[in-house]
Order: sequence, then C-alpha cells, then structure tokens
Amino acid sequence: MNNHDSRTIIKNIIQGVVITEPQSVITTVRNHLCRSFSTNTKIEKNFEHHSRIKEEQKQFLIEFIEANNLWLAEKISEERYLTEGGEAKIYFGNDNKSVVKFNDAIYYNTWLDFFNSLLIHNTLFELTAYELLGFKKANDDLYAVLKQPFIVSDSAVDLKDVKKILEFNGFKNTKRNDYYNAELRII
Repeated sequence: MNNHDSRTIIKNIIQGVVITEPQSVITTVRNHLCRSFSTNTKIEKNFEHHSRIKEEQKQFLIEFIEANNLWLAEKISEERYLTEGGEAKIYFGNDNKSVVKFNDAIYYNTWLDFFNSLLIHNTLFELTAYELLGFKKANDDLYAVLKQPFIVSDSAVDLKDVKKILEFNGFKNTKRNDYYNAELRII
C-alpha cells in the first residue's frame, strides 16, 4: 500500500465514511456503527457525554451481534492464558500461531472510536492486523474478541522502524512515543 492509499483510508475511517474494502467483520461492525453514530475528531474531556454515547453504542452493538450471530461460542481454556493489562486479557490461540484478546474498549470514549482504531492499526501495521472473532459478555460488560498473529521476537522492537512507518504516513513525533498527524488530527 502506498502512502497516499493509507492516508486516504485513514482519513475516510476518521471521517466516518463507510468503508467497502477490505471487507472484514471489523469493517462491517464499524460501518454499522457509522450509519447511526457520527465520529468525533475533537479531543474532548466530556466523559459523561461519551459514557452515555458508549452505552448507547453498546446496546446498538448487542442488537447487531444478536441479529448477525456474532456471539463467540468457542471457549478459550484458562490454560492458554498469557497475560492481561488495562486494555485486554490475552490468551495463546488454539492454532498455536496467534493470540486472542478480550477487549472491552475501556481506553476508548466510544465503541466507534475502538473500531476506528482497529481499522487504522490494520491499515498501518498489516502484519499484525486484528481479526474480529466475535463478542462475549461477562456480567454487564461487552468484550470484542480479537485474534492477532503471535509474534516471536528475536530482538527488541526498533523504535526507529516504528517512527519511519508513522512518519511515512504523516505522523510527527511529539514526545516520547506519542505521534500526531496534523492533517488527520489524530494522535
């Protein structure tokens, strides 16, 4: 993918344009959200407002999940548990080539922000692209169940390589490992 293509795709994602290619479950779910909710490119701190929107989107997603049979029936054995952080609980995939992540979108203002972020990641980092396997519910929490290639690293990530990819796509390093794209207005 060339620089212009990735910037156009990212711009379309951010602007809430319905994405037709590449078609995936992530794209389908994100497009469904876009048809009823607008994207927000402003950095806001109105958490109460976002909390209400996120809850509306959650209910909207649950209806879509049920209508499209997207509840994940497959169980992940606790024996395959690897680790967890604030964002996801991670298991070694049953295929022994991937990881499965249970993510409740806690770090995102809305579910639409979460799915936009996944599509942007998949656009920039194709080798570690996410696949949406389905959804799980635990207590009252909704989890997107994502699959990603398991990468065995033979060395530490070279942050210079990450910087090259991001700069190639119009992002400028602002501090430490934070990047900002002025044209797209995203961090």
